[in-house]
Amino acid sequence: MQSFHLGVDVAKAKLDCALRLSDGKYKHKVFENSQNGFVALREWLDKQGAINPQVCMEATGVYWEAVAEFLANEKLRVSVVNPAQIKAFGASRLVRTKTDKVDAQLIAEFCRERQPEPWQVPSPSEQALRALVLRLEALQAMRTQESNRLEVARDIVRDDILGHIQWLDDEIKALRKKIRDHIGGDPDLKNKQALLDSIPGVGESTIALLLAFGMHSGRFANARQAAAFAGLDPRQHESGSSVKGKPRMSKVGHAFLRKALYMPAMVTLYKTDWGTRFRERLAASGKPPKLIIGAMMRKLVHVAFGVLKSEKSFNPALQNA
Repeated sequence: MQSFHLGVDVAKAKLDCALRLSDGKYKHKVFENSQNGFVALREWLDKQGAINPQVCMEATGVYWEAVAEFLANEKLRVSVVNPAQIKAFGASRLVRTKTDKVDAQLIAEFCRERQPEPWQVPSPSEQALRALVLRLEALQAMRTQESNRLEVARDIVRDDILGHIQWLDDEIKALRKKIRDHIGGDPDLKNKQALLDSIPGVGESTIALLLAFGMHSGRFANARQAAAFAGLDPRQHESGSSVKGKPRMSKVGHAFLRKALYMPAMVTLYKTDWGTRFRERLAASGKPPKLIIGAMMRKLVHVAFGVLKSEKSFNPALQNA
């Protein structure tokens, strides 16, 4: 039986693809990172006789999501792996050249040898919610930019900026309502929202974020995987008896998730009883403030995952053990 493995190196504008054939040879091709490019990629695979290849790509940024969803919806086995795994695999192969073409082939080799687990496709409702959440973030970023411009704007353009800010405020308000209605109109999301709402410090925006990115057992095997998806897992740096670097946040994961969890972590640490106890306990152990904030960001993912998996409301007693 023929087996095909496709490695995809994803960039903002393009997809570098390396298809490993059954005889070990490779076919390479570059496609646009767009719906038209995805269709062209599927047609190219069919022409190569790769009807049901195993596909592998790295979870870098957000540019992989659309192609992963497209290929998964085409019933292909799609695996999305941590970039650190590919980097380590390349080091083990003594790969010294780094180009998009080489990276795609390395990903295909990793796919063939390691047989990573298939990626769980978000439900259509989660995909829609994610689109709404990302759109809200984009509008809020625009508003911040316009507010900054207003501070130094000349009189001739002030009214134009103020008008744009008012338009953005109206759109942001309408979009927040659309997000609430979307969650409220889906029984599964509504039930998950009620569970997450029991966590002190987790507000409406954070709940929408956690639901949009599937921080539950339906998509991740455990809470550590969910935290790693956001790049919140700790990275150790030790070697022998002399090199003992401080643990740091890996940041190999979804940057938007990390950014969005920063303020909820701050609110939880300083405005809730369980967060205050968490902060005081780590501070008493000599942990610096920046590390404590990162630890709370990771803790929020773990707690949210646990609440959704157990289908039980937040229990502060479990956090004080």
